[in-house]
Amino acid sequence: MTESRTFLFEIGSEEMPSAPLNNAVKQLPKLVGNALDASGLAHGELRVISSPRRLAVLVESVSEATEAIHEVKRGPAATIAFDADGNPTKAAEGFARKCGVSAQELIRREDTDGREYVFAEKNIPSAPALPLLSKLCKDTITHLEWPNYRSQRWGSTRETFVRPIRWLCVLFGSEVVPVEYADVTSSNFTRGHRILGPGNHVVPEAGAYEEVLESIGVLSEERRRAVITEGIRAIEAERGGAHVDTPKGVMDEVVNLCEYPTVLVGKFDEEFLAVPHEIICESMLSNQRYFPIYDADGALTREFVVVGNGRPECSATIIDGNERVVRARLYDAKFFYDEDLKVPLETFRERLAQVAFQEKLGSVLQKSERIEDLALAIASEARVGAEAASDAQRAAHFAKADLVSSAVVEFTSQQGVMGGYYALAAGETPEVAAAIRDHYRPRFAGDDLPEGTAGCIVAVADKLDTICGMFAINEPPTGSKDPFALRRSAIGVLNILRHRLGCGYEALVDAALDAYAEQGLVFDKAEVASAVCAFIKGRLEQMARDEGISADTVAAVSAGSVSKPVDYLALAHALEDARDDDPAAFENLATAYARAAHLADASLGIQVNEELMGEAEHNLLLATDAARDVVELALGKKDFTALIAALAALREPIDQFFEDVMVMDEDQALRENRLRLLNRFEAVFAGVANIGALAKK
Repeated sequence: MTESRTFLFEIGSEEMPSAPLNNAVKQLPKLVGNALDASGLAHGELRVISSPRRLAVLVESVSEATEAIHEVKRGPAATIAFDADGNPTKAAEGFARKCGVSAQELIRREDTDGREYVFAEKNIPSAPALPLLSKLCKDTITHLEWPNYRSQRWGSTRETFVRPIRWLCVLFGSEVVPVEYADVTSSNFTRGHRILGPGNHVVPEAGAYEEVLESIGVLSEERRRAVITEGIRAIEAERGGAHVDTPKGVMDEVVNLCEYPTVLVGKFDEEFLAVPHEIICESMLSNQRYFPIYDADGALTREFVVVGNGRPECSATIIDGNERVVRARLYDAKFFYDEDLKVPLETFRERLAQVAFQEKLGSVLQKSERIEDLALAIASEARVGAEAASDAQRAAHFAKADLVSSAVVEFTSQQGVMGGYYALAAGETPEVAAAIRDHYRPRFAGDDLPEGTAGCIVAVADKLDTICGMFAINEPPTGSKDPFALRRSAIGVLNILRHRLGCGYEALVDAALDAYAEQGLVFDKAEVASAVCAFIKGRLEQMARDEGISADTVAAVSAGSVSKPVDYLALAHALEDARDDDPAAFENLATAYARAAHLADASLGIQVNEELMGEAEHNLLLATDAARDVVELALGKKDFTALIAALAALREPIDQFFEDVMVMDEDQALRENRLRLLNRFEAVFAGVANIGALAKK
């Protein structure tokens, strides 16, 4: 059996940014693992070790050589592989090509069945691992990709990497694997922490790599994350239930900004707590990567967590330096906020005339005017009452005003949030301020919906205005291109309508398009409204599928007239549950409905002559009329479980009808009477769903 060793491949560089480093960490095991497999080298587990200055992979039990291979494959019969003159046919050439040999190398011999076949024999001798590993390393460096980051060149060569490579530590056991890239030659040296372990350090053999790193002040990504997490938990415990805000993106970046983290606590001046906590926290998180600390009641405190990368004994100096930096940043935030408070909201709103929303759709001020009108239409459709409608209109009036404020220009993600603060300071009601603050919600999948009714109305108005405007100028989303995030907006609209407002979207689309027409935009309203509604319905269908509803159930419900998001999804779930409870019965009902729909003739109407009916026809008539009454009542009450049960009760009488009755009788009176009965039966389902779509094709 071939002996094996541990393989270490470390790329040492100048400090790499967090995002490309994380991306490379995902690529590296695939690149190395696939290359080892392709080269024929058996190996064990692969593990990536990374820090800002290094990207390394450790592979256990890599064979010292590939296995020798003797491979024999049987091809076509000799009579097929060679013609009468002994020349290889296309069949022989194709087989040889597939096996990686020439047709002349094929061997003819008799097999166990007594017939003569051609065989391809391939002998691949064992190959030592070292040359294969050398090539693997260079290929891996070359094939690492850096999306959204430009690779750099250094020295006198043309090779590139995300940051200049300074060393390569490549070991197979204790033996150095020869690798050269951009004038950097491999060795058994790694480099330690710039302060805690500067200079070159010998790695005696690959298995000792992590032990050497820890001795020179470098922890693996997993260890750094654990140290930071444990330090933060200790800080929270010391403060009696305090909470440190650690957004995942910022935490990932902080983990990749240090090699030996020390968790420290700094403070900023009391005066900055008068500034909205959102811009204080954004300044600390996005600019300095500090983590804010909230007390047990959820109020922001003066303290913040900073992760140092220097000597732990120098913590006081590190904290002092970071406090100086945060003081300057927060002073800027306070200045912007204080200056904004001096400007009336109406003045901010007037300035929106100078801000373009979209070249063909006008300014943000015009958008503000449209959503103000649309908010009233939504309030009316949702029947929310005069007070909520008034709050929504007032909030819509000022919803976009903060876009030209200094704080939002500096901290763009706080749009809406700052508008809420400015509205409160200007004397607006808490409901109006909350609606302004929340009207961008939901901003992403899983985000909270607006808290109040007024906020829900303004959010729908804002999103629907954008969707309708882009369709009106014939710029809907195409493929992966959706620059105005219309798909996300449509899902947001549907979630708000479903969970908060309870109304449909068709009338709202009409109102939104009317606002554009009044502005002077020229478009075919009927065509655009149809396209917008189809687009929104497509998102609704996707939501249903995402909730586990089968595609044919979604198609069946979509064929009906139930379109309010809350009713559409409730009906779809009820229909799906009924199918799951008794799939055979529902399949029979769907098949019978499809047959009835196929035979029905709408031109004959639904009035029947009972004197012409037999027992099966009478039973179906009674069941149909009873189901119709239940369905109408259930639709009014939105009781979709009862509705589906009423439809399911028609299964036996319709089955018996088709069993006992010849619909297309030669007697015209009988035939037309039976077709009218099927029309009557089908009418019960009209507006609910196309149950026939659920029949197996």
